Amino acid sequence: MKKLKGIVFVIIGAASYGILATFVKVAGKEGFSTASITLSQFLVGFLVLTLLDLKKKPVVTGQGSDKYKLLSGGTCLGLTSTFYYLSVQYLPVSVCIILLMQTIWMGILVDCVRDKKKPATGQLLAIVVVLGGTFLATGFTGGGEWNLIGVCWGLLAAVSYTGAMYAANHIATHRSLFYRSKLLVLGGLLAILIFWNIRIAEGFRPEVLWHYGLILALFGTILPPVFFTRGFPLVGMSLGSVLAAIEIPVSIATAHIVLQEQVSSWQVVGCGLVILGMIIPNLRIKKVLLAAVCLFAVIPLKAATIDTLKVVSRSMHKEITTLGIKAGEGKCASRVCIACI
Repeated sequence: MKKLKGIVFVIIGAASYGILATFVKVAGKEGFSTASITLSQFLVGFLVLTLLDLKKKPVVTGQGSDKYKLLSGGTCLGLTSTFYYLSVQYLPVSVCIILLMQTIWMGILVDCVRDKKKPATGQLLAIVVVLGGTFLATGFTGGGEWNLIGVCWGLLAAVSYTGAMYAANHIATHRSLFYRSKLLVLGGLLAILIFWNIRIAEGFRPEVLWHYGLILALFGTILPPVFFTRGFPLVGMSLGSVLAAIEIPVSIATAHIVLQEQVSSWQVVGCGLVILGMIIPNLRIKKVLLAAVCLFAVIPLKAATIDTLKVVSRSMHKEITTLGIKAGEGKCASRVCIACI
């Protein structure tokens, strides 16, 4: 029962992240700047988390440096939203979410550098699969819509997201949920103020705070950390990472329903490969190798089988004609054999 609750918590947290980009796109079409949208999200989120933290008893354990570590780690959180929302201004939401998910292989590299060890076979295969899926999903095959500036912003968002995940999982984990979340969001708010500086005041409209600040704060800076912190300990990092892949289809489906964004078949295949790349590192090595062998063997095996059947069909045609059966009947029989293939 506890594991089932953990699964539900992780799915809700990931799905919350998935709908953010669509609301940002809608807000941009209404004339709100990226600076004001990002500021409103983190300002409202910080105020709400501060109120929630006031209800908790103060925690005396830990070092005084925890506060500064959390603030530093929170800068990655603020930069992630900033870069991600900038990419949304240039690219479809379905492409932006795939670029953000490059944190899959970036996180693998960070773990390898930190632990000073080579990546496992499953991890290497996951990197290849994710990069291949990204190539298809971003439209580099010629059938999609993409912009180099938007791609750069999306990749920068992935780098920042990797740093934010590292901070959330390794910094001051002994502190309370709302205390950590509050300081991480505050660090993100400070990063946003520094990044945008005076441009925040240019064309700032206060109504952005209640039009979009509340909903973006709810789904971007309040619900995800609460549900992730409660869910991941119950399901573990491996299963939790797989469940977090729900963010991709939720983001694409929301954009399709609300924004009427068209998704090509290549993008669907690419999204599937990215999700597969999230699952592969959590499989046992034998299953990974079996999947790889099946992937590369099915197509040649199918082609060889078809060729063999065609050869057999032609041989039957020759035998039929040599036995003195009418040529028309022999050709008909041959066509039937080939058609069955």
